[in-house]
Amino acid sequence: MKSNKGITMVALVITIIVMIVIMSIVVKMGTDTITKTNIEDIKTNMLFVEAKGKEFVEKANHELGIKPEEATEEMKQKSNSMIEGSGKGTKVTLQNDKFLCEDLKKIGISQEDIDNGKVFKISTEDLAQMGIKDVKSNYDDGWYVVVYDVNNMTVKVYFTKGVKIDKNVYKYCLDDIREE
Repeated sequence: MKSNKGITMVALVITIIVMIVIMSIVVKMGTDTITKTNIEDIKTNMLFVEAKGKEFVEKANHELGIKPEEATEEMKQKSNSMIEGSGKGTKVTLQNDKFLCEDLKKIGISQEDIDNGKVFKISTEDLAQMGIKDVKSNYDDGWYVVVYDVNNMTVKVYFTKGVKIDKNVYKYCLDDIREE
């Protein structure tokens, strides 16, 4: 009788198990890479919005012709009003964006900043004018939001959908995401 040489059932099971382990490692690495890429994309967009926002703030303060701390209230209001306009966003108010205001408070933007007219939502069109093409900013995809503080020459950038850092950890402010 001739002996059949072939793969045994045990060898087949071991091969399948090894393949499953290798595939799970590859899938995990691929998922991690995609997640990191998404975080980097959003962070890059936020950094660009921050740079443009700082440019607007510096220009508004330059128009004052004096140091921000030496400005009168009237000068500060004029400087703040320069932030409004094409490409800089639309001022968020409780009257025109009630639901967005509620979302903003949940992610760390104060009611005081909203009331003082420092909070602006950046539309898809605003992003395009800033040079950020093919990025959506709206209620469904998440708003890029800027808190301009002309008097202190600061700009804080938020993304309302947040960036998923860990399983259940989301970060919304560029200052928090910057470290990731």
